Amino acid sequence: MDNLSPEGTPLASGPLTRAVLEIDEYASGLGWDQPARLFALVDTERLRTEEPGLASQLGLDRQADDARGTSFTPVEQDEIPADAPLDEFLGTIAWPETVDGCAVTVERLMLPPSAEAAVPEDLDEKQLAQWVAEHPERSEVRMTVAVLRDGERESALRLREKDSPTEVLTGADLVPGLAEALAATFED
Repeated sequence: MDNLSPEGTPLASGPLTRAVLEIDEYASGLGWDQPARLFALVDTERLRTEEPGLASQLGLDRQADDARGTSFTPVEQDEIPADAPLDEFLGTIAWPETVDGCAVTVERLMLPPSAEAAVPEDLDEKQLAQWVAEHPERSEVRMTVAVLRDGERESALRLREKDSPTEVLTGADLVPGLAEALAATFED
């Protein structure tokens, strides 16, 4: 059985996976070399009911009810400050009760495990970033990570060298550190 939708994107079984893939596709449409982006995730039906004006702006009033049950609508937030480390910025966020989850999409360079063993010791953060950027085995990756208030998590990874909706890897534990940082935005 084919695991692709008629649009050629991977089929997603759960509402959080669908939201993550929707954000990944949105980010893909913007191209690479983009800043990190933060999204609130809200229950689509509640958004239609409680915020009809916003739902209309987002085009949700024209959509048929989701036959698969609950769905989440990603609402992009203000730009993440470029001069603040992402983990520090996330530590300043507190979501209102109307937000069911949140997601972030961010681009990073990564190395295969074989190259990680060759990282020189005693490099500061800037030197390490430069070393990775110049490494011949580096890969550029876009990570989209989402968490719900109840702790459910999902991630999508897209390599720049395999930039296709059919090549997106999904899983709950692909980027655990970033998922933890997002989950902390819901703690009191």
